[in-house]
Amino acid sequence: MTTDQPIRWGIIGPGTIARTFADGVAHSRSGKLVAIATRNPSKPGLAEAFPGARIVDGYEALLRDSEVDAVYISTPHTGHAEWAIKAIRSGKHVLVEKPIALSSYDADAIYNEAKKAGVFAGEAFMYRVHPQTAKIIELIKSGIIGTVRIIRTSFGFNMGSFKAEHRLFSNDTAGGGILDVGGYPVSMARLIAGATEGKPFLEPEKVSGVGHLGQSGVDEWASAVLQFPNGIIAEVSCSIMANQDNTLRVIGSEGRLEVKDFWFASGHKGGIGHIEIFKGNEQQTIDVKEDRWLYSFEVDAAGDAIRAGEHEFRSPGMSWSDSVGNLRVLDQWRASIGLEYGVEKAERRTSNLAGGTVKRGNSIPQRQIPGISKPASVVTLGFEFFPNFASASLTLDAFYEAGGNVFDTAFVYGGGKTEKIFGDWHTSRNVPREEIVLIGKGAHSPLCYPDVIAKQLDQSLERLKTDYVDIYFMHRDNTDVPVGEFVDAMDDEVKRGRIRGIFGGSNWTRERMDEAAAYAAKNGKTALAALSNNFSLAEMLDPIWAGCVTSSTDEWKHWLNERQVPNFAWSSQGRGFFTDRAGRDKRDDEEIVRCWYSDRNFERRDRAIELANKLGRSPIHVALAYVIAQPFPVIPLIGPRTIAELEDSLSALDIKLTPEQVKWLEA
Repeated sequence: MTTDQPIRWGIIGPGTIARTFADGVAHSRSGKLVAIATRNPSKPGLAEAFPGARIVDGYEALLRDSEVDAVYISTPHTGHAEWAIKAIRSGKHVLVEKPIALSSYDADAIYNEAKKAGVFAGEAFMYRVHPQTAKIIELIKSGIIGTVRIIRTSFGFNMGSFKAEHRLFSNDTAGGGILDVGGYPVSMARLIAGATEGKPFLEPEKVSGVGHLGQSGVDEWASAVLQFPNGIIAEVSCSIMANQDNTLRVIGSEGRLEVKDFWFASGHKGGIGHIEIFKGNEQQTIDVKEDRWLYSFEVDAAGDAIRAGEHEFRSPGMSWSDSVGNLRVLDQWRASIGLEYGVEKAERRTSNLAGGTVKRGNSIPQRQIPGISKPASVVTLGFEFFPNFASASLTLDAFYEAGGNVFDTAFVYGGGKTEKIFGDWHTSRNVPREEIVLIGKGAHSPLCYPDVIAKQLDQSLERLKTDYVDIYFMHRDNTDVPVGEFVDAMDDEVKRGRIRGIFGGSNWTRERMDEAAAYAAKNGKTALAALSNNFSLAEMLDPIWAGCVTSSTDEWKHWLNERQVPNFAWSSQGRGFFTDRAGRDKRDDEEIVRCWYSDRNFERRDRAIELANKLGRSPIHVALAYVIAQPFPVIPLIGPRTIAELEDSLSALDIKLTPEQVKWLEA
């Protein structure tokens, strides 16, 4: 795209903020408004509100419009992620009104789509690209108020009374103050905290929030305290039922800086903004005069990036990582006050993030696992890290849509949250149970006893919303208990039909596995036929958690090869050892150093890097391919926290290592 060619904008969601954005386009140097998408094209006043723009019937029609380069999305909050992804997949650049999504997980998914499509995507915080914001940062960096210690800022107004039909009070449209305006004070606090370190932004290490939830369950006023690693404390607040002074205050060791309505800069149609500096008894006013319209800066910042072939805003605009980090703080703030919208729960969130039906794909290779009748994906998804259903469902959907069908759960994960999330997921998506290979685990220490198995399985199956698991593991071993008692307890569950495939031990030794096999054979019981121990190219030197067992040693490999027992291997990629987080001169991560640092492991890491360079891949991809390429069945467990991480891991599945390459990596 040439630098003199206007960016042709289309708008989805022709409400009040869309008209304001249209004014910005009209007064920009880079943009031209060409189309408005509406589901009600006959609505009076549309043509007058958006002069010169074609009125398009339906959002999908605008995405098919070849005369539209970029799309501004200003639907209610709950439609932002869906239409952003649909626009990106249609090849359009997107600018999404804040918040770009309901959570940091949703936002990360949007930016992952933009990265794959090679288009621009941005979150519309218009104040961030205004000259007044740049001036504030310049003053902070100059040390005019000394060392920054406290930031206080708010964005609050009073709607007067509860209005059930208004989007700000509607739970169905994710109303309330935190998502609508709370992002402004949070983003400014993160920007200033970063400026003091010479960085585009800084993430708080602690977020503590309080708030009042009104009759519809949305926050009507709320406050939070952010603690940054450099000692800065930020106090932020927002409201839809309380007028606030909406003043930014930055308090330093030698004075303070104040800006009224910082997010409004010099005004909607331009004007003069005022930055006040207080030092002792002295007061100084720094005026920022700007004739351009407020939203025109946002239009041109996006337009300049698009013309330059860039995919995100330049600083101090909201970059992708800045935008995700900002929403991560809002996630924590909402969690502090117990604010989860109905549309984030399983009964309402029944489609994928793009609004589509979740269907199983076929891009992940399948394999036959001894003892399991149905084909299984070559990797297993573990998902113990997610805070709620909405965040976990993104990865569950993506894994299943790629063809994954093996899921790892456990009684202790998240105090049962993981099991409940899986139960809600497969029922809300109507996933055929016969397609799923479901792993359950129980009897974790200190409750590692035979009589615990049935009791915990009762609860697990209720949470999982199924009447059986395909694979069951003792989560730990208790060598004070005769192994036959554990075999008997699991065999009973096979006879009851609650384990319909295989069972085995997680973090069990070879000796106990062999002892269990001998007992089963002698007493006519079902034998332990599976293992879930650590296995990776790097040998685990010290257990990550108490009671953990690695099976990466030469002795273990001989045993696994001889018995062909399938091992569902956790930490199969060395928990970061094959990424830039590790290195001979990097010792910040205590766990990586303690568990993986040895000369032998670093030699293997060096060879993984060498082979990855030859293959044009990453060392962590080689590490995963190594696990799958073993001459005995190893099914690696992967625990991605984002869709991008999941897709990165799955990209390694097309690497087919030869036996010679496997031996060379081990050396």
